[in-house]
Amino acid sequence: MSGLDNKFKAALAGRKIPPLTLDNKWHKLFTQTQPDKRLRRLEEEIGELLKRQGKANTEIKKIKKLKKTLMQEIMDNAAASSSGNEKAIKKADDNKRLLEECNEKITGYEDELFELPREIDKANKELMLLTMQICYDRLKENERDIAEITKWVAQVREELKEKLIAKEEKEDMNHELYSYMHDIFGAEVIDIFDMKYYDNQSGKEG
Repeated sequence: MSGLDNKFKAALAGRKIPPLTLDNKWHKLFTQTQPDKRLRRLEEEIGELLKRQGKANTEIKKIKKLKKTLMQEIMDNAAASSSGNEKAIKKADDNKRLLEECNEKITGYEDELFELPREIDKANKELMLLTMQICYDRLKENERDIAEITKWVAQVREELKEKLIAKEEKEDMNHELYSYMHDIFGAEVIDIFDMKYYDNQSGKEG
């Protein structure tokens, strides 16, 4: 599959594929099969990457909101700190320090958000290749089973046809035998033998 992998990778190059794990149809592909360890590992990896992406976006929003509050406090406190109020000066210094920390955290999360889409895309394409491999393997296996079942059905159909022909032949033979016996021996004799023969048969079966 390595040669095909290279062809698939070339075909996927530059294409943006939404995360398969978020597609309910992708999950339905594997509802009737044993879970594949490689598949589950990639699924979990993508899940973790998406969580990190969601967390980074949420944290940036929270930090920006905090930054807005800190900047408002600095502005409100500007007059008091410039007049030499020690408490106001300390508050201003604390707010500036917190602002720097906020900027550092935002930069960190933004760097993470820059890298995460590439990591998600890489894992997602690996998952797609593995999904295709599993599905095509299953298609081939099903086709082999279908061919075997088709062959078996054809054989059974032929056997059934032969059995039906044999059944009709024996029914025709019985009809002719009975007809000849009836013509030769007459109805009264045949009735007596019918009673004797079928009574004996039912007695043996009992």
